[in-house]
Amino acid sequence: MATTFPRQYARTNRFTLGAPRAFTVSPDGERVVFLRSREGADRVHVLWVRERGDGPDGGREFAAADPRVLLGGADEDLPPEERARRERSRESASGIVGYATDTAVELAAFALSGRLFTAELRAGTARELPARGPVVDPRPSPDGRHVAYVSGGALRTVGTDGSGDRALATPEAETVTYGLAEFVAAEEMGRSRGFWWSPESDRLLVARADDAPVRRWWIADPAHPEREPAAVAYPAAGTANAEVTLHLVDVEGEGRTEVSWDRTRYPYLARVHWSRHGSPLLLVQARDQRTQLYLTVDTATGATSPLHAEDDDFWLELFPGVPAWTPDGRLVRIEDTGGARVLMAGDRALTSGALHVRAVLDIGEEDILFSASPGDGPRGGLAGEHGEHDPSGPSGAGRGTGRRDPGDIGVYRAAFRGSGDKGGWERLAVDSGPHVASAVRGGDTVVLTSAALDRAGARTTLLRLREDGGTEERGTVASLAEEPVLRAAPRLLHAGKREIPAAVLLPAGYREGDGPLPVLMDPYGGPHGQRVVAAHNPHLTSQWFADQGFAVVVADGRGTPGHAPGWEKAVHRDLAAVVLEDQIAALHALAEEHPLDLGRVGIRGWSFGGYLAGLAVLRRPDVFHAGVVGAPVTDLRLYDTHYQERYLGTPQDDPEVYAANSLLTDEGLSGAAAEHRPVMLIHGLADDNVVVAHTLRLSSALLAAGRPHEVLPLSGVTHMTPQEQVAENLLLLQVEFLRRSLGLG
Repeated sequence: MATTFPRQYARTNRFTLGAPRAFTVSPDGERVVFLRSREGADRVHVLWVRERGDGPDGGREFAAADPRVLLGGADEDLPPEERARRERSRESASGIVGYATDTAVELAAFALSGRLFTAELRAGTARELPARGPVVDPRPSPDGRHVAYVSGGALRTVGTDGSGDRALATPEAETVTYGLAEFVAAEEMGRSRGFWWSPESDRLLVARADDAPVRRWWIADPAHPEREPAAVAYPAAGTANAEVTLHLVDVEGEGRTEVSWDRTRYPYLARVHWSRHGSPLLLVQARDQRTQLYLTVDTATGATSPLHAEDDDFWLELFPGVPAWTPDGRLVRIEDTGGARVLMAGDRALTSGALHVRAVLDIGEEDILFSASPGDGPRGGLAGEHGEHDPSGPSGAGRGTGRRDPGDIGVYRAAFRGSGDKGGWERLAVDSGPHVASAVRGGDTVVLTSAALDRAGARTTLLRLREDGGTEERGTVASLAEEPVLRAAPRLLHAGKREIPAAVLLPAGYREGDGPLPVLMDPYGGPHGQRVVAAHNPHLTSQWFADQGFAVVVADGRGTPGHAPGWEKAVHRDLAAVVLEDQIAALHALAEEHPLDLGRVGIRGWSFGGYLAGLAVLRRPDVFHAGVVGAPVTDLRLYDTHYQERYLGTPQDDPEVYAANSLLTDEGLSGAAAEHRPVMLIHGLADDNVVVAHTLRLSSALLAAGRPHEVLPLSGVTHMTPQEQVAENLLLLQVEFLRRSLGLG
């Protein structure tokens, strides 16, 4: 029997298996370390080394550590702390899913089944080190002589020769951990770690988290009533967070100094950076996220000094890769200013409104590598300066004149010194059109991963940066991911007066004259969730739904990333109305030029997309005729502090804002002035991020209002759906529901 897309999509973990990822490049640019499973349906990731070599095909590639060999063929047995880390990072693969290296990229450390392993990256050999298990998040010291790791909430170190295992910081109570990120840091702030080595390898900065003040929730498995519920410290909006402090710890265990700052005003430890270019850097945030401080740490006393302060009328975003130091001691950060999101080195802006900066990828001796989208301002480099380049072109000179391409995310580099008073940037690319790229760098080697609309998957290319500023290709890193059984053919465009980025997908073989099609809106539609991207694979599921007889529309309205700050911050205190308005505006604008039957419109979504789907069928049944509501946040008081309070304040101070944005208090529940539309609610019973109470409360409210609906509980499933059978059947059941609800044959 031929492989179907739902089966292949589930078996290949959304076509991510077999694709290389998690790259690290040695400082001399000669070795590239990465993770990849051995084929496109193998979930076990192996640690690989790729030598650069001189020829066009590069040097040799070899496995440095294979989990099946190291575990003797046994299955993994993950400790609870590791399961929690993977859930926060949405990691559903197995084997070596994360690793860390020393500065020279000669030694890697990783955990398997709670055991500690290291790999010699030049020789390609791996061995287990004696350690107090279960081991979580091992990281070598910069000089490669020690490995620090967390076990049982304690931070420990062991020599890479296997000697001297000792505890550096031991929890004083069951609620305390050293060296691990607390829930909101890992889930919302993008800080997944809790300790940082000094450049000299003699000390560590260690986060201590005490979740005693945090309210306990209980996650049960109704399918197994004999099992005890799991206690989860969940900081819901308006309630207490974990208490987080930071400590300087001597690697020999001879002393510990607490780092001091105004934790009452700035309780969130958002970022920590420690490099040889300056004192340790901290970024701390106020609870309302409207003010934040960049601090330097005196490593002798633990005292901090303010370096830079920021404030915003709405909220301050946190970005990957910053803050950090340049080699000449300038603070690198990303700032929202003048209606643009710009890259800063010290007091100097390296970009303008022509780019929307998203992350810092690497800081070199003279330039900064970063990712960005074409901005809403004028095209080109900094006005009046040389080095102006079209942000939508691969790396060519000249000023662009056309409208920006939706979903274009590129890798750029900008000089911060060595070019006098002049500036600008250039794009690194191997694709000539719009695409989605990321990169890492070591020495003069850049590993550039690029996905485009005209091919499946992503291509990873090794680039050498020449002294004249140009680049040359030095081979590729092969992807072993499967080729999808279908091809996505999205049309990316801007919809309506607001120019909402959108993708339209029609059934394969559809011809003009076949008539209008029932519509399926397929959004995420909210913060940190861009769906309209210039890459093939992200549109595969939407294309499969289209091939079932729908015109599928994906729209990234206000609140989604990839635009000037005002676009994202338009949802402040008004999540519901703004995002729903933009979905409707995009739908109606696209119907003027595409075969959309506005009398049969369904909507599906997961997480924020599920919330949006619920809003659609409850508030605007005149527009939306059926909804698949997956893992939705329905009672906003039940979601976490750092996310929910950023947009809506607290339930105590702003109860009317929470009520206005909740699905449970929605006027659509009463049915007084609205038709009842078919709704399918889907939720994983083991979800500890958006707990199943959200769906159960909505179901109860619908039932009390006399509104028929369907509920699909997923036993043992978290906020992810990695189980192959579950992932496959979810797609099939959604199609069946939508066809039935919209009156399709």
